[in-house]
Amino acid sequence: MIEIERKFLVKDDSFKAVAFAQNRIAQGYLSSVPERTVRVRIKGNKGYLTIKGVSNDAGMSRFEWEKEIPFDEAKKLLLLCEKGVIDKTRFEIKRGNHVFEVDEFYGENEGLIVAEIELESETETFEKPNWLGHEVTGDTRYYNACLSNNPYKNW
Repeated sequence: MIEIERKFLVKDDSFKAVAFAQNRIAQGYLSSVPERTVRVRIKGNKGYLTIKGVSNDAGMSRFEWEKEIPFDEAKKLLLLCEKGVIDKTRFEIKRGNHVFEVDEFYGENEGLIVAEIELESETETFEKPNWLGHEVTGDTRYYNACLSNNPYKNW
């Protein structure tokens, strides 16, 4: 139940040509405090409830619990969320033994594109595609919960 991931900015949209999947995502936060972030997500026609703990000092690892919930319940829970529902498309790109999840944001976060990769350990190596830019792992401004409260357009 520990999530280990690294985040990067994306230099261009060439990742779209190699994506094997893409889904529109709406997500909101019932709690956006770092010690216990509680997220409601609709991805395609499925709903999810996710609880995340605080990140470690490096910003790479934290507790994560996620369960699929009925779509109709997720839609109703989104109405209870804090202001600033995130709207994005997630592209999935296979590279070597890993899958990058690239989020292209809309609305108040328009212009932001962030790639994430989940790893088995903080020291695991991986192939870096040409479109991968500056690493922002541990920079809390790029956490979706933070983007819902302080959108990219305000930076």
